[in-house]
Amino acid sequence: MLFKPSCEEFTPDITVDENDETYRFQCSCPGLYQCSVTGLLFHMEGEGDVVYRIVPWNRRLLARHHKQPAGPLFDIKCLQQSVCRLHLPHCEIRSTGGGEFLSVAHVNDEGIEFIGPQKITETHVVINITGFSGFGNVKDEDSPADPVRALVLLFYRPPADPDAESLLNVLLLPRNVVLRDVLRTRKKLVGDESYIETSPHCKLQPKQEYTLSTCPAEDSVLVQPTEAEFDCDNYDNYFPSFQVILETMRKHVKLFLRDTNSSHSVWERRVCLTGVKRSCGPSALNLSSDKRLLDIRSSFIEGISGPVLTSLLDKLFEKTVIAEAERESADEMQNRRDKARFVIDSVRKKGEA
Repeated sequence: MLFKPSCEEFTPDITVDENDETYRFQCSCPGLYQCSVTGLLFHMEGEGDVVYRIVPWNRRLLARHHKQPAGPLFDIKCLQQSVCRLHLPHCEIRSTGGGEFLSVAHVNDEGIEFIGPQKITETHVVINITGFSGFGNVKDEDSPADPVRALVLLFYRPPADPDAESLLNVLLLPRNVVLRDVLRTRKKLVGDESYIETSPHCKLQPKQEYTLSTCPAEDSVLVQPTEAEFDCDNYDNYFPSFQVILETMRKHVKLFLRDTNSSHSVWERRVCLTGVKRSCGPSALNLSSDKRLLDIRSSFIEGISGPVLTSLLDKLFEKTVIAEAERESADEMQNRRDKARFVIDSVRKKGEA
């Protein structure tokens, strides 16, 4: 994405629970700041603590106003009210006329209102804001089906043993989805599959039928369904458009996504399947609680930030998961990794309950 040189990128603190992820940005001075996870840009008038997360759309409410989602819905809060302008990522292609029917839905307890953009750049819809709650791009239901920037995402389930078949799930999604949210949702829905990194970018036309084929075409490779329509407002469920069933072990497979009207290939890649391993044992979702903590121990120690760790300690103490003496011992530790290691091991050793 292209942003102004004055824009400063940040990686938010992330708090994860069983059903949700919350992002937090602590700003110390005015400026324009870009979230590396969601693509959101915050124009800050001064210091502030911005907390935001992705929430589901109420599609019935949108339908009553003849609107459909054109991006994720973000629940955004800032107690200091220091966010004066918000930039929401879009996937329209302005050179082909896309973006003319975009607006921003502001969703709160009183209902919904639609805000006209102050500006639409090549990548973002810009609005002025004074209040907070839910914000997300929408467009008219009867807007032209112009091509949009899209992603082809691959999720692979390797065979449990050399003789079993494997499965490659192929998702067609608008480009302004939040990849981290896709991975989290797929993990929750399916569990035991691996995301395959490849160049996912292409241009797809809403409501257009596409076919997926492989090369070489063999009886041992089955693609189902044979055709699928690109759903350009898929920002919630992330179900696959195609499944490729591989009856024998393969080192790689070549995929072709074609427009059914013209047979033109809109995306093709040679996908390497070697070295992709199943998750250790059963899905992390099926492990006992203490085993789940052990499964994510290393990533927890390396990935958790200082402020989130402090917040987690507060919550563990409030819920009487850890005793006051354990809390004090953690507070005395200056090294973040040592503190994270102490916290997760202390909780893990308390047993599944």
